[in-house]
Amino acid sequence: MPTKVVLSEALDRRLGFPAGHLERLSGVRSRHVCEAEDQIGLAVAAARLAMERAAVTSGDIDLVLGACGIPYQTLPSTAPLVMRELSIPDGAAAAFDVNATCLSFLSALELAAGRIAAGQSRTALVFSSEIASRALPWNDQPDVAALFGDGAAAVVLTAAPEGAGAIRASLMRTYPSAYGACEIGAGGTRFDFVREAAEFAAHSVFRMDGKELFRVTHRHFPRFVDDLLAAAGWTPADVDLVVPHQASPLALEHMIEQTGMPGARVVNIAARFGNQIAASIPTALDIAWTEGRITRGTRLLLLGTSAGVSFGGMAIEV
Repeated sequence: MPTKVVLSEALDRRLGFPAGHLERLSGVRSRHVCEAEDQIGLAVAAARLAMERAAVTSGDIDLVLGACGIPYQTLPSTAPLVMRELSIPDGAAAAFDVNATCLSFLSALELAAGRIAAGQSRTALVFSSEIASRALPWNDQPDVAALFGDGAAAVVLTAAPEGAGAIRASLMRTYPSAYGACEIGAGGTRFDFVREAAEFAAHSVFRMDGKELFRVTHRHFPRFVDDLLAAAGWTPADVDLVVPHQASPLALEHMIEQTGMPGARVVNIAARFGNQIAASIPTALDIAWTEGRITRGTRLLLLGTSAGVSFGGMAIEV
């Protein structure tokens, strides 16, 4: 996490709102915000912690996947730079990015697992590092801007010994009818930086249509979760812990209501850390692990939504 913590009450004072205004609207009490840190530094710090806990060195890593909703720069991808900063030698690993916005971590995890299962990789490093506190709509949608915070998390993935845990199911479905409900339009080829400077600038700030996202999620998400559980051969009662994307405190309440999962079995850190885009799920996973909520045999359900709009989930038996 970045060192600096910004409280919602401080944002209220800065923006001229009554005390408690932004926390009431967003549900977020605090978030970490980069000041001295940058995205690569956060990624490298998280990666080193993961490698230390997994007892692997840079020489063991043969796959580095960047799983960030927002990259460090448009070109090249972020993963090769993190690979270099970790002192992984040239040619010793493949390094590239997987971008499914808020579901980037789950998508990269599935890809890494598939490569390991196919014998193409032995030890994979997957990192999500996000500076979500930039390009936010503080003027037009302060309640949306108040949702986001910065942070990074990483995992090391290897083949499990026989019978010692597995990914039981992985599922992703996309509903592009709501493609424009959550976006930053500039930065790619949609707007020409030279010929369409005004349009480029106008679309450089994050925008979100919460009502449209709620409509799609309310209509389709319960069925998605049912199908994921069926693919894993589980019932809701079999799930020990749900590790969701921390979209917002309100979104988590809605997810708990829709799925029928007891709140005590859901990792909920949104009020403390905000929405860290793709880093939300691995950060919540790490906090649950540190708190002793995950042990050998724990059945985890990782769940999330993303811009686009997509639902993603993974059933893991530790």
